[in-house]
Amino acid sequence: MADIVFHEIAFLLLVAAAVGMLGALLRQPVIVSFIAVGIATAALFDNSPETSSQISFLAELGVALLLFLVGLKLDWRLVTQLGPVALATGLGQVVFTAGIGFFIGLALGLDVLTSVYVAVALTFSSTIIVVKLLGDKRELETLHGRIALGFLIVQDIVVVVAMVVLSTVGIGAAGEQSGLVSLATVLFSLVAVTVVLVLFVRYLADPLMARLARTPELLVIAAIGWAAAAAAIGDMLGLGKELGGLAAGVSLGSTPYRDMVSARLAALRDFLLLFFFLSIGASLDLSTLTGDLGRAAVFSVFVLVGNPLIVLLIMAWMGYRARTGFLAGLTVAQISEFSLIFMAMGLSLGHVDSAAVGLVTLVGLVTIAVSVYMITYSYQLYDWLAPLLARLDFGGGARPGPTTSRHPGRPRSSSSVSAASARNCSAG
Repeated sequence: MADIVFHEIAFLLLVAAAVGMLGALLRQPVIVSFIAVGIATAALFDNSPETSSQISFLAELGVALLLFLVGLKLDWRLVTQLGPVALATGLGQVVFTAGIGFFIGLALGLDVLTSVYVAVALTFSSTIIVVKLLGDKRELETLHGRIALGFLIVQDIVVVVAMVVLSTVGIGAAGEQSGLVSLATVLFSLVAVTVVLVLFVRYLADPLMARLARTPELLVIAAIGWAAAAAAIGDMLGLGKELGGLAAGVSLGSTPYRDMVSARLAALRDFLLLFFFLSIGASLDLSTLTGDLGRAAVFSVFVLVGNPLIVLLIMAWMGYRARTGFLAGLTVAQISEFSLIFMAMGLSLGHVDSAAVGLVTLVGLVTIAVSVYMITYSYQLYDWLAPLLARLDFGGGARPGPTTSRHPGRPRSSSSVSAASARNCSAG
């Protein structure tokens, strides 16, 4: 039986690599290719239960490691350095996207809780994709690039808050005593974990990491073990594996070795996340997806058009040129891998069903695939829409910025915030 598991996983890896190469030729991120492989293999082949179990285990480990690296790079002090435009666009986009998305969900016949989940999932944009595309175009240090990186950090913080809330909301919603006891237990666990983390960071993190760093291989193994153990403890306490992995990363984020750990674990994270995307694709019910095509189309249009428009309007209100707002707004024209993780958490808690996860996955496939071309050809798209967008220059171009030329090239000056932002985003 072990041979069958090995053979099937080897086949999946080979197919994923081949489809990933095809996707790269079409300039598509690997997330699209891997989910497509999961859908195709589930429809064409029947994996053994043992293989499915192994894939699920590797997927959970990959998610825990991803959130560990996010926590590792999360610098709360950076929020005070972002400036008003990053905070306003980041928080404004999250609030307006969630609010409008919620009412769209209700209008499309989703129940209240599912509408909340879908609406929140639509607020997250893919940091990995945005940083990769802007980096390829050498736009990370342009005005719109710096602003985009700033509000992506705000989104990362919102992800953390959403996952903390997700671990507690809904447990005692029915008002039953057992539910209230469970809620109290989770809240107590959350406080206890916070206290332990504070003590660990203050007294143990630096000397322990310094000792482990003498042997780089040991540092990597210890980091993986800490992430997995924290995820398991979080799960046992009712906080969820995801929050446990995130907390493990935060506990080491203040040490001087966080960049070393992050760099060494990035490749392993990407490999393990392959299985998460495969499992998401394989779990989709194609018959259910067919019935949700209309909803997926509406939500996809909202993300592709509505999210950039929200950012554009907020920045125009703050006095930025429509061109700068448009280029920054295009970076939120897709949902994120965190959207899928968020929905998977909701599914594991029984808050949403698999159909809702499938709906958001379909929206993710569409928006990621389309937004890649929108960002790649952003200047041509702006030229086409310029007559219409000119009406949104409320500030009369009062804040054009020093690095917003049509062909940015190398920036004339760099900002400490943008440099920190790029490092922060590379983990997500």
